[in-house]
Amino acid sequence: MRWEKVQSYPKEVGGVGEAYTGPGKRWGHTCNTIKGGRFLYVFGGYGKDNCQTNQVHVFDTTKQTWNQLATKGTPPTPRDSHSSTTVGENLFVFGGTDGMNPLKDLYILDTVTDTWICPSVRGEGPEAREGHSAALVGKRLFIFGGCGKSSDNNDEIYYNDLYILNTETFVWKRVATSGNPPSARDSHTCSSWKNKIIVIGGEDGHDYYLSDVHILDTEALAWKELNTSGQMLTPRAGHSTVAFGKNLFVFGGFTDAQNLYDDLYMLDVDTGIWTKVITMGDGPSARFSVAGDCLDPLKSGVLVFIGGCDKTLEALDDLYYLHTGLL
Repeated sequence: MRWEKVQSYPKEVGGVGEAYTGPGKRWGHTCNTIKGGRFLYVFGGYGKDNCQTNQVHVFDTTKQTWNQLATKGTPPTPRDSHSSTTVGENLFVFGGTDGMNPLKDLYILDTVTDTWICPSVRGEGPEAREGHSAALVGKRLFIFGGCGKSSDNNDEIYYNDLYILNTETFVWKRVATSGNPPSARDSHTCSSWKNKIIVIGGEDGHDYYLSDVHILDTEALAWKELNTSGQMLTPRAGHSTVAFGKNLFVFGGFTDAQNLYDDLYMLDVDTGIWTKVITMGDGPSARFSVAGDCLDPLKSGVLVFIGGCDKTLEALDDLYYLHTGLL
């Protein structure tokens, strides 16, 4: 497997000689691929001017150019540590933090018309939270975990609750599950595969870093912990997990302010076997709060990772492809 640092071609904007080369440095943002990997949408995050943003930047993976989207409608407030999930040609953005308080609003970006929509939702939705994760199975959007604040005393609360949003009717439902659920945590990842959701790692309310793997059967709504073997993932939070077929690729993350990772692990969901991947090429530096997605089928077997935060808490702006060589 091989890393490739991606060079983008600057676009002329505004004044003479003024080149725009992308979203700039950021972490706690999201990136989602649309149209089979043709376009990469980067939303939100913390970085430029040391504050949150609500800008949308789009990378054309064919032309290798960036474009800042001029959106219509009412955009979400600036935020980081939110979730953004591709549903058809829409992005469903939920929660995060504005830097002071956790959020619990839902916005949809229609990428056909570049319009933000704030749908009216019904049912029992999640409490305000950041560092949660989201995954789509069929028409159902699952939100798991994260960190919020107690209404009594502003203490941090870590969640291990599960909510489902019907993406057609906009009805939220808090779900009762069976089995052994993951412990309360944030900065974990959620991925979907077939009718299952896979939760990996994160940090719990006792500052304990995790490497466990839990699988939710979304039909039976039953949790089980996956017995894993092989070259085991080391505990971490703030990593990025990108699914490609039955393999989950885990990159980066942290175990405390001084220990960041630049390693890459692959989990075969079928067998529960972890592999520490030896890569060729110069890969991304150690970082956390990096965003990633899959560019397949447009770029066969290629994953993309962008931005993040280094150990000096400096935001990063680089973009890398991981050529998995898998079909």
